[in-house]
Amino acid sequence: MGKPVISSLQKKNLMKSIKTLKYDTFLAGAVVFLLIFGLVMITSIGVPKSISLSAPGVLYPNCSDAGVDCYLLFKKHLQRLAIGLLAFYFAWKMPIRFWSRSSKFIFLSLVILLFVVLLFGSSYDTIATSWLRISNTSIQPSEFAKLGLILYLAYWFSKRSNAVESFQDGFLPFVFICCLVLIPVVLQNDFGSTMVLALISVAIYFMAGAKAKHLALGLSLAMLFAIIVVLAVPHVRERMQGYMRVDENCLEDYCWQSQQANIAVGSGGFWGKGLTQGVQKSYWLPQASDDFIFAASAEELGFVRIIFVVLAYFLISYRGFMIAKHAQNKFETYAAVGITTWITVQAFLNISVNTALLPVTGITLPFVSYGGSSLVASLIGVGILLNISQKTSKYAYSVNRRGNRRTRYSQPRRYRRA
Repeated sequence: MGKPVISSLQKKNLMKSIKTLKYDTFLAGAVVFLLIFGLVMITSIGVPKSISLSAPGVLYPNCSDAGVDCYLLFKKHLQRLAIGLLAFYFAWKMPIRFWSRSSKFIFLSLVILLFVVLLFGSSYDTIATSWLRISNTSIQPSEFAKLGLILYLAYWFSKRSNAVESFQDGFLPFVFICCLVLIPVVLQNDFGSTMVLALISVAIYFMAGAKAKHLALGLSLAMLFAIIVVLAVPHVRERMQGYMRVDENCLEDYCWQSQQANIAVGSGGFWGKGLTQGVQKSYWLPQASDDFIFAASAEELGFVRIIFVVLAYFLISYRGFMIAKHAQNKFETYAAVGITTWITVQAFLNISVNTALLPVTGITLPFVSYGGSSLVASLIGVGILLNISQKTSKYAYSVNRRGNRRTRYSQPRRYRRA
């Protein structure tokens, strides 16, 4: 039998459909890559933790034993990924005006939820009490609060553009809004999320046109608060001390985590030990599938492969800010800036912790780490970002605009000179 013949009309329609995809395909591709990477590495790295969770009372567990599930983390992560993809699809397809109009309700609901965590929160053997138990699962409201703060600040600044430079009507209300989220998160001992929330807020405030002296004042207050926290909170002070002497021998100090992460990254070398062959994940590196998944992955994959994860976050950063630059209105611009800052800042903070460039903060690697709340919240955020990219004047400089060069201008051509 001969090869099927495709008519020229079919070829033309196929090429047209490919070229007119109205969303940022580079951004979407980077996120898909990270999701697949996370699924693979949790399967490889999560075996020791899966065994300890599925058979805590077994002395010498084996994957072939009854009751021992070596892929428990993989199964749970797959379920959470399915929920996250449904949430992503909802966020992608909902009109942007829905997020603008509902931003007040979303923000207020999450603030209330953060204070509820102070009363009924669980720690899950960590210092932070950031989780709410619901039936057989749990949620971490501080992860969703990042998105809620972004949406409300984007809405608030888009409606008060004339008051941004004012101290009384711009700076003070901005600080009050941020404190509604930051205070309960600080009281939960979740200082990693506090840092991310603060940087998100500053990025949106700067984009809205804040005065330099107001930004300097805010930075001074933040540094003063950080110094007070380091001096007053014992575990934060210990982490700073551990960070300052990470190269020294330590057994029960916070430098242990950074030290073991450094060993994992260094022992991976250029090419890595191979999937499932990592040693640190089994005995020494704590939270290998969660906060320290980057270091555990570097041990198995090596520098040549793990560098693509870093490049994926750089690509998300670049595409996200290009979407913000070419967004249709101020709300979309501020929301795109906030979401991009959230994902990339959290990613590079996590990578810096995994390479001992920063003290241990306890935050996840977006789209990669094992953690349902972080995964679902991040996918909702990127869904909104892709939604905004569909309406940018140049599709965020995507290759898709080749199919319609008239989208190069946000206004009709006859109004260009005006």
